[in-house]
Amino acid sequence: MTFRSILFEKEILPPETAEPPACLTDLNLDQVIDAVTAKKEEYNLKPFFYTPLADAETIRYRQEVGRDLQDEAWLAQVKAFAERMATTRRYLALSEKLDFEYHYKGWFLEAALTYCEAVRGLAEAAQTADLRSRGFRSLRAYLQDYVRSPAFEALAAEARQVKDGLAGVRYSIRIQIGRFSVQKYEDETDYSLEVEKTFAKFKQGAAKDYRVDFYTATGMNHIEAKILEFVARLYPEPFAALDNFCERHPAFLDETLCAFDREVQFYVAYLDHLASLSHKNLPFCFPEVTESREIFGREVFDLALAGSLALSEAPVVLNDFELRGAERVIVVTGPNQGGKTTFARMFAQLHYLAALGLPVPGRQARLALFDRIFTLFEREETIRSLRGKLQDDLVRIRDLLAQATPRSIVILNEIFSSTTLKDALFLSREIMTRLLDLDAMGVWVTFLDELASFSEKTVSMVSTVSPENPAERTFKIVRRPADGLAYALSLAEKHRLTHRHILERIRP
Repeated sequence: MTFRSILFEKEILPPETAEPPACLTDLNLDQVIDAVTAKKEEYNLKPFFYTPLADAETIRYRQEVGRDLQDEAWLAQVKAFAERMATTRRYLALSEKLDFEYHYKGWFLEAALTYCEAVRGLAEAAQTADLRSRGFRSLRAYLQDYVRSPAFEALAAEARQVKDGLAGVRYSIRIQIGRFSVQKYEDETDYSLEVEKTFAKFKQGAAKDYRVDFYTATGMNHIEAKILEFVARLYPEPFAALDNFCERHPAFLDETLCAFDREVQFYVAYLDHLASLSHKNLPFCFPEVTESREIFGREVFDLALAGSLALSEAPVVLNDFELRGAERVIVVTGPNQGGKTTFARMFAQLHYLAALGLPVPGRQARLALFDRIFTLFEREETIRSLRGKLQDDLVRIRDLLAQATPRSIVILNEIFSSTTLKDALFLSREIMTRLLDLDAMGVWVTFLDELASFSEKTVSMVSTVSPENPAERTFKIVRRPADGLAYALSLAEKHRLTHRHILERIRP
């Protein structure tokens, strides 16, 4: 079994995508990705999050890896490997910046030792871990072959031998006014021990420790460099061994393991983000991905919203949805500020995260593979476009329909709000006809109840209000026919036009 990538099982890896998909901002997934990658900038993880997969087998490959990483013990080993690799890179970067020969060679040796420790530690942990995924099992086989290879064995043995040789170097510095000399240590008396022994009889108990730990810099001044030069002259053999080691192993990092170190952070960073929401007791699951358009989500929620509420006591409302048979488009109606737009975003978020092979926010889900996600959210009118708001909506929906395919997901959010009800209804019907003819899936948030019962391919869902107080939003989106009552009651309550309010005003 050949290991190439923990993200892809295929031999040829796809190119990385530097630019984010256009839909991320409308879906607030840019906020999620920023939060996930904030502490992992050195790994440049965003291109991985910008590339959803259309291959069900690769998605399942990633899901297997993600399930293995839910084992806390194995996850800790992977993180320990990453920390040692980060230390290795830091030592190598430091060695390239130093000016004095044996100073930078010493840090190069430390980098090699740390690297060997990282690789061996991960290889040993992989041997005992209960790994089920194809990715980690092939990594385990690769690690075992690598640590037994002559190249790695020579690297590890020589690094340890050179380190032990340098550890045996002992020297003394004789300091005089304006000069110093360096000589081999010859068992001279350690007067600090004699001083402590002399004053021990005056000790009356534990004394407060007034010593201060000073920061030890990694740099070296010219005096220290000269001392090191003299030490190398006194002990030529261990320093010659250091020279030979650096010459024989100028580039000891294995490219495959370096790639793994970066790629595995894609999973680790996302799981760390989910762990930061653990106090909310929110459900997450690995969804089933399918070519079928019969999909569902149970107790699902908006991940970006959950992140924004992480530090508050406000609950995250969970919702359900389902598309059966010929159903393709969910039409969401109801009062303003009732969670309709959040529901639409959530629908697309689930599919996008599922296409990355990651756990999605929800108790259970079966989601569809797609080629692209298209979003059309209301935008403020801008003079720069030289177009009115209605014209801008029409231009954008034309471009969307020209690019969408039957495998696309389309999210429309309260378009045509700038025109009359009659015109908005006419235009919406035309667009719905073309969208359903295309057989694409999606969610349409609208104030037009007529769209909810447009055809057998549309599903009506309504944002609900509290039965006791119509002005209070529950943020629950339920599957039922649109009747406009909740919206009308909410508006009447807002403007004090309910039966109760009117009676209060006309009473003498």
